[in-house]
Amino acid sequence: MPAEKIVERNEYARVTGPLQLEPELRPISQKLLAWYEQHKRQLPWRADRDPYRVWLSEIMLQQTRVAAVLEHYRRFLARFPTIQKLAAAREASVLAAWSGLGYYRRARMLHAAAKYVVKECAGRFPQTSTELRALPGVGRYTAAAIASIAFNEPVAVVDGNVERVVSRVQGKRASGEELWAAAESWLDRARPGDFNQAMMELGATVCLPRLPQCLLCPLADRCATRGELKDATAVPAQKKREIHFGLARRGDEVFLVQRGHDHSLMPGMWELPEYSNGNKRGKPLFSVRHSITVTDYKVRVMKMTDPGTATGRWVAVSRLPSLPLTGLARKILKRVELM
Repeated sequence: MPAEKIVERNEYARVTGPLQLEPELRPISQKLLAWYEQHKRQLPWRADRDPYRVWLSEIMLQQTRVAAVLEHYRRFLARFPTIQKLAAAREASVLAAWSGLGYYRRARMLHAAAKYVVKECAGRFPQTSTELRALPGVGRYTAAAIASIAFNEPVAVVDGNVERVVSRVQGKRASGEELWAAAESWLDRARPGDFNQAMMELGATVCLPRLPQCLLCPLADRCATRGELKDATAVPAQKKREIHFGLARRGDEVFLVQRGHDHSLMPGMWELPEYSNGNKRGKPLFSVRHSITVTDYKVRVMKMTDPGTATGRWVAVSRLPSLPLTGLARKILKRVELM
């Protein structure tokens, strides 16, 4: 690790002096950190403490599983290896690299934040959780995660995994400021980044929402519930919908339409044209399943020989990888081996 990074990460210890955990909470910290050292997953953003990579991983992991992020993270970092490269890119290129991860507002905020850091901070990444919250798309949790992992700031994080661990160990459901205060009291202030990652790792791999692996938990002897704390939050029922899209091909081109830039959902993204049930010019090709938040879609794809009056554009197949496509469009085009 470069000397300047070591100085940055020890800045809080130098200014505030040694920070100690409350005596009754030390066993939690010691057991959790020892477990983490032995069982943590080898994830690419854990290879170093580079703030750009930590930030990128945290934004990608919002509302997205680790398994779904890994390949996207690798490809995105290969295309935009530095925050300067990301800031200089066109938004369409950023959206194209993000395509398939969903929640595209995250990509737009990521791009805006990169521009802010390069322009307003001279390319130097903010180092405190307070400063980080000035970045577009960075809230309380993300700021705390970056500051603790990349810069060793002694500040706790709270996400769904941390909430579950704290609530089960305490034997009561915690939320809001009470939850943040509890997480702060548990924090190992000498190793905040490792401790925060250990808490999230425990919730993600052992203290699971359903069927928690209590026999494998390093905090089992301190846990008041052993996974028996019932979730009072009702899970919304999945809605079912059927939608139709048309697939029109012409040589090495496919017909696509672009969502308006004022569209409330995925503005500016490209997709296949919607297909009207009254349109007699197509025939069924196949169906795919696609879920967005609480809606489960059955998507029927119809062959179209002529898109008719649909407002769109014929796009060369070779251009598809660089185009900001919706996740559903990407799924359909992969199914017919155009991507």
